[in-house]
Amino acid sequence: MDNTPKGNRLHIALLGRTNVGKSSLLNLMLGQDIAITSPVAGTTTDVVEKAIELLPLGPVLFLDTAGLDDVSELSGARLKKTAKVFDRTDVIILVTEADIWTDFEEVVLTEAQKRKIPLLIVINKIDLRSPSPDHLKLLQAKSGWILTVSCTDETKRQNYLAALKHQLLKVAPADFSGTPSLIGDLLPPGGLAVLVVPIDLEAPKGRLILPQVQTIRDALDNDAMTLVVKERELAAALACLKTPPAIVVTDSQAILKVTADVPKEIPVTTFSILFARQKSDLNIMARGAAAIDTLQPGDRILIAEACSHHAMEDDIGRVKIPRWLRQYVGGDLQIDTVCGRDYPDNLKDYKLILHCGGCMINRREMLTRLRRAQEAGVPVTNYGVAISFLQGVIKRSLAPFPSALLAFENEMKNKKLS
Repeated sequence: MDNTPKGNRLHIALLGRTNVGKSSLLNLMLGQDIAITSPVAGTTTDVVEKAIELLPLGPVLFLDTAGLDDVSELSGARLKKTAKVFDRTDVIILVTEADIWTDFEEVVLTEAQKRKIPLLIVINKIDLRSPSPDHLKLLQAKSGWILTVSCTDETKRQNYLAALKHQLLKVAPADFSGTPSLIGDLLPPGGLAVLVVPIDLEAPKGRLILPQVQTIRDALDNDAMTLVVKERELAAALACLKTPPAIVVTDSQAILKVTADVPKEIPVTTFSILFARQKSDLNIMARGAAAIDTLQPGDRILIAEACSHHAMEDDIGRVKIPRWLRQYVGGDLQIDTVCGRDYPDNLKDYKLILHCGGCMINRREMLTRLRRAQEAGVPVTNYGVAISFLQGVIKRSLAPFPSALLAFENEMKNKKLS
C-alpha cells in the first residue's frame, strides 16, 4: 500500500447549491484542476473523490458533490447519491454566496446538526460581492465556523488554505485522531503478536490483504513485533518461541484450527474482530451474533460487503458464510448480498445483518450503518464474530475484549429466558 486507505482518511464533503463554486474551491485547495468547473449548472454529476495529504491535518478525502438544487435531467439519482454522503462525512464544508441563505442551506445545516457532523460555512465569490455584517452575524449564529474566499483569486490561495486548515483542525472530530487502535493496546512495548495469514485463492498475488497490512503497521507504531505465518506453520512457530506471544490473530476462516493449536493461556482473536472494534462497535456486533441462535429456516438475512470484488469460487461472504448459516439453522435461508456503498432502506425485512470488517470505509459510515440497523430493530454482527460463533469458539475469540464477551453472554442469556 503506497497511500493511506480511504477508510482511514478524514472525509470532508463539499455541499451547496448548483454553481456556487464547490469544484472551484476544491481545485483552489488542491492547487490543481482535479474537478471540472463550468458556469453551466449541474457540471458535477456524481460524487468526485480526491485523496490528499492536507498537512498538518493529515490524510483526508474530499467529496465533491452534485448541487443540492440540481434540476437537470437525472438529478434525482444524483441527489440521492449526494444525500448518502452524509453517512460517511466527518466534516461538511457548505459552500454559499454572499447574503444568500435558502432552504437548501438550511436542510444541510439541519441534517448536520441531527447527525452531529461539524459544519464549516465557506462564502465564495467575494470578488463579486462581499457579505453584509448582518449576514455574517446570521451565519455565526448558525455555525460559528465561517470562511470568505474568492476561488478566482490565485494570489490569496495560501491565505485561504491556511485559514481553512486552521478551522478544519478545530472542527475535526476527536475520534479521527483518537480512533480505537487495531492491536496496539493489546500488546506491551516489545510484545509479540503472531499473525496467521492463510494464502488461498482470495489472497492477492504478491501481497497481503489490507486488514493484515494495517495490523502489522499498528503493531509497529506501538513498538511491538509481529511474526507472520500460515496456519500450517503455526504450531511449529509457537514451539520455536522462547516466550509465548501476547496474542495470536488469525484470518476468521482458520479460527477453528488456530484455537486448537494455540495453548488456552494465549489470547486469540481474528482480524475481522479487530476491525469490528476499530471501525464500529464490537459490543453491538457481539450481541448481534447471539441472534444467529434464534434463526429459523426461511428467515431473510442481509450480507453487506463494503468493497466490490470479484467473487471467487469459495467466496467467504457469498458462499462460505451462507453455507455455514444454513448448516447451523438446519434448513434454507433467504440471503441477500449487497456490496460497495449499497445499503438497502428495507432493513426491517431482515432477521439479521452480517457485515464485513469494513476496512474500505470509514468509521462514521460503519457507525451510521449500525445506527440504521438499530433503528430498524435488526441485530447486526460482522463476519469474524459470526464465524467464531458458527465454529463454536466465540468466547475464545472475544476473550481479549471483556466488555464484548460480557455483551454476548448477556444477550445469549436474555434470548434463552425470553
